[in-house]
Amino acid sequence: MDKTLLLQSYDLKATPQRLEIVGALYVQGHLNIDTLYSELKNKFPSISLSTIYKNINTMIDKGFLSELKIPSEKNLYELIKEEHSHVICTQCKKVTDIHLNISSLLQEARNISKYKFQKSSIILNGTCPECF
Repeated sequence: MDKTLLLQSYDLKATPQRLEIVGALYVQGHLNIDTLYSELKNKFPSISLSTIYKNINTMIDKGFLSELKIPSEKNLYELIKEEHSHVICTQCKKVTDIHLNISSLLQEARNISKYKFQKSSIILNGTCPECF
């Protein structure tokens, strides 16, 4: 993956900090701000938490990153990819992407609510196989 070209395709300047954010999210999948800050602090000792927030918010605004809001947990960030849902282990807190066909669920929700949906987010909580 060419991180520079990927950022540029979203009209984002490929700064060293952004390149590191993209690299960390590409490798780990889902990260919160504190983890990103810890990782970037090693490479950029003078970086501030506000700089990371500013970069994350800019990347979200450009449609490059998405924010995963988990009740009672810190928000996680991930690179935009095809539509997917998440499963979260209640024991170890591991977050995994899963691909579900939610079209019948959305159709039923449309029929009941009369809403026109632009976006959906499904988070399923349970115990992962490693924590059984």
